[in-house]
Amino acid sequence: MTEVLDLQDVTIVRGTTTILEGLSWTVREGERWVVLGRNGAGKTTLLQIASGRMHPTSGTADVLGERMGRVDVFELRPRIGLSSAALAEHIPSGELVRDVVITAAYGVTGRWREQYEDLDESRAGDLLTVFGVDHLARRYFGTLSEGERKRVQIARALMSDPELLLLDEPAAGLDLGGREELVGALAELARDPRSPVLVLVTHHVEEIPPGFTHALLLRQGHVEAAGPLDEVLTAEHLSATFGLGLELDRHGDRWSARAVPTSVRSGAH
Repeated sequence: MTEVLDLQDVTIVRGTTTILEGLSWTVREGERWVVLGRNGAGKTTLLQIASGRMHPTSGTADVLGERMGRVDVFELRPRIGLSSAALAEHIPSGELVRDVVITAAYGVTGRWREQYEDLDESRAGDLLTVFGVDHLARRYFGTLSEGERKRVQIARALMSDPELLLLDEPAAGLDLGGREELVGALAELARDPRSPVLVLVTHHVEEIPPGFTHALLLRQGHVEAAGPLDEVLTAEHLSATFGLGLELDRHGDRWSARAVPTSVRSGAH
């Protein structure tokens, strides 16, 4: 299988802080990865490398077959779809929803004088339909609910037909209904063989969509575990990742986790 991401012994240092240290991780075509870890574990930094927006301090990072530091990142980035809170902050609140999506074809976040083909208009409309927000096409982005914004952002991330789609905490800030709608949409995307390779960052196992195949668990900038989801997502690995005794349950193709009750922990001594 073709390697889409190949990070070997990657270390990221900023000032006196080591954010990632000696991290190795390989993602191949057809895989759907979830990245789990506490705040400060290095998840967002990892996506910055994977999206071509950050170079390793040491080690090597190959993204879509191109070595970071040797490739023109402005040619690489259009091949990668990214949805993140940081990117959303650059979208003008007065931008029409349809334009939020279609401007990704040029890699800009505000429509100005650029011209789009009928094919672009059609693709933007189709993506809004896929994520159930086509009825919002002529609404202003700033008037949308948080759940609607998240789905529009993912539609935008897919506009350039990327080979790799990176989603940084797409369910953050959503209520239960919004989360479940988003998880459902991502599950459909994960199951579609035409979809790009997916990497989803989250704090919560409840947000792992059905159809995801692999997991990477990060703790303090190191890999705690990585591999097929069924092998990696265990109570033992999850407890080590979050530094807390956790119980892990599976309900069909969904997961849930909770802290081990104090009485159980006390009885173990």
